[in-house]
Amino acid sequence: MNPLLSPFDTAPFSQIKNEHFKPAFLQAMEEARAEIDRITENKEAPSFANTIEALEFSGQQLDRISSIFFNLNSAETNEEIQKIAQEISPLLSEFSNDITLNEALFERIKTVYGQRDSLDLTVEQQTLLDKKYKSFSRNGANLSDDKKKRLREIDAELSQLKLKFGENVLAETNTYEMHLTDENDLDGLPEGEKEAAAQLAQSKGKEGWLVTLDYPSYIPFMKYAKNRELRKTLALAFGSKAFHGDEHDNQENVLKIAQLRYERANLLGYKTHAHFVLEERMAETPEKVHEFLNELLVKAKPAAEKEFTELETFAKELDAIDRLEKWDGSYYSEKLKQKRFNLDDEKLKPYFKLENVIDGVFKVAEKLFDLKFQEVSDIEKYHDEVKTYKVYDTSGNFISIFYADFHPRKGKRGGAWMTSYKPQYRLNGENVRPHISNVCNFTRSTPSKPSLLTFNEVTTLFHEFGHGLHGMLADTTYPSLSGTSVFWDFVELPSQVMENWCYEKEALELFAKHYDTGEVIPMELVQKIKESATFQEGMQTLRQLSFGLLDMSWHGVDPSGITDVKQHESEAFKDTNLYPDTPETCMSTAFSHIFQGGYSSGYYSYKWAEVLDADAFALFKEKGIFNKEIATKFKDNVLSKGGTESPMVLYKRFRGAEPKVEALLERAGLLE
Repeated sequence: MNPLLSPFDTAPFSQIKNEHFKPAFLQAMEEARAEIDRITENKEAPSFANTIEALEFSGQQLDRISSIFFNLNSAETNEEIQKIAQEISPLLSEFSNDITLNEALFERIKTVYGQRDSLDLTVEQQTLLDKKYKSFSRNGANLSDDKKKRLREIDAELSQLKLKFGENVLAETNTYEMHLTDENDLDGLPEGEKEAAAQLAQSKGKEGWLVTLDYPSYIPFMKYAKNRELRKTLALAFGSKAFHGDEHDNQENVLKIAQLRYERANLLGYKTHAHFVLEERMAETPEKVHEFLNELLVKAKPAAEKEFTELETFAKELDAIDRLEKWDGSYYSEKLKQKRFNLDDEKLKPYFKLENVIDGVFKVAEKLFDLKFQEVSDIEKYHDEVKTYKVYDTSGNFISIFYADFHPRKGKRGGAWMTSYKPQYRLNGENVRPHISNVCNFTRSTPSKPSLLTFNEVTTLFHEFGHGLHGMLADTTYPSLSGTSVFWDFVELPSQVMENWCYEKEALELFAKHYDTGEVIPMELVQKIKESATFQEGMQTLRQLSFGLLDMSWHGVDPSGITDVKQHESEAFKDTNLYPDTPETCMSTAFSHIFQGGYSSGYYSYKWAEVLDADAFALFKEKGIFNKEIATKFKDNVLSKGGTESPMVLYKRFRGAEPKVEALLERAGLLE
């Protein structure tokens, strides 16, 4: 019996074997096709219910299987799962095209769309109708047959190229190890980091210490290791992922992905991939994105250059460093930060035991949104390390299931993300509640210490939990408009706004307690966290802007003239460069956000959402960071509404006005 084809509520991980996936996909696709046939063969005149709603609720089993499979491919993959992904992705791409290029189905949708003004639809129904119509028209429904055929070919190839891109980055991350046997090479590293490196070596049956390209291993080494040559070795390994001209090289994949996306946009009548993408974003056009990025660039660049000069002078005074290189940045920034604020992560980490931070983010959610998290052991998990929770409101109503997976493993991609195993929606009088997951890569516990987070990891946890709340508190009718199914440049608002609580005394006192003594974090440390929040903000902003500009340089142009990935990247970075270039590194070949994830033509949205979040949090600061009235307005108008209305309408309903870029510049200390 295939567990994926039997009815289930929570994912039946313990029963699923790899060989179950492909047959389950194939059968679920068949069933979904049959559901589509029932819509197109319906003899009744097309209506909102028998066409739009019927389409919305079709293929639910396929969606569940897909979410389980692709979530595992990110968080707990192996060669067999990767091979299945390569086989399944083109089939799913073809299935998706079979629907959007189905003429009989589109005719019915067009009929309903044509009558939209006389149908007396709710706002959410209007949005759904608009989205369904656009998902067809924007994906080729109006094309001629030969163009439809080419579109299918492009989509099938893109789905495989994106997977291959991600597999190459993961393989490069997994294979690299810096094996150290002389303890002097670890000079400068805090004891906890040394212990973690020794533990890692031991787990691989090696003497000494191991440093890898996983963030919890890589970042501390770059920040604290005195040995400049070893920092250089590690930085070059990190910066050259999938850029070695070998079987894991991504240069060809990058060029192909950019070219195919451009061709696809042209087929659909758009000038570039960015024009296609941004039509369904708050930013609307590539011109607006460039205007936005350049406005911030003008404000941030003088500050960044001043900070960089200061850092260079500091490194020269301290260690007679003539020229500051990329592998020096973290190290000397940390030293300068310690000197200026007498603050380093090692002072802070004892107050951020992972379990306490989790408890803290739950308490913040309770105070703001009346939520209670209850850890349970009766929900199946895909790995022993995953924690499972049932979420209730304070009246005892069931809200959501929450999975949390916090540490790096061999089969897990780097970074941190939120995802879902089941969306929220309403059907047949029932409000079906969502199953949400946060996946991160945080420092593990060691024999002598629990898992202690850096402050950056604390903000990451709050960030992903913000996305999680967007999923958990969803309260819409239709699954495709639920939770994080919003315009991409709006999706980072709930996550980024949550980070603000990490800097507030009232919130920190709830959870920042010394793991050994239980002492609450001292006020002077809280003050230093706040003061240091804008440390090197100019350089940080420039870095983010450089990624946004690189993204637009791949997707906002005709890429057919680009033959050299590195040369193109250097050109895109020319206005944001501070450090000397390193010819052996290349960011594009490992820029998974835009070449594997969903951020193509959308990387600017991190900064865009920072404007929203700075503006939104200014209201909390004004009224009180746990002000129930403001929190409820945020929940009712942003978190629960998903993509049911235009994001700007929702934002203005919460805030009373459009967001102001000054809020961000003021918070970042970049206003003149």
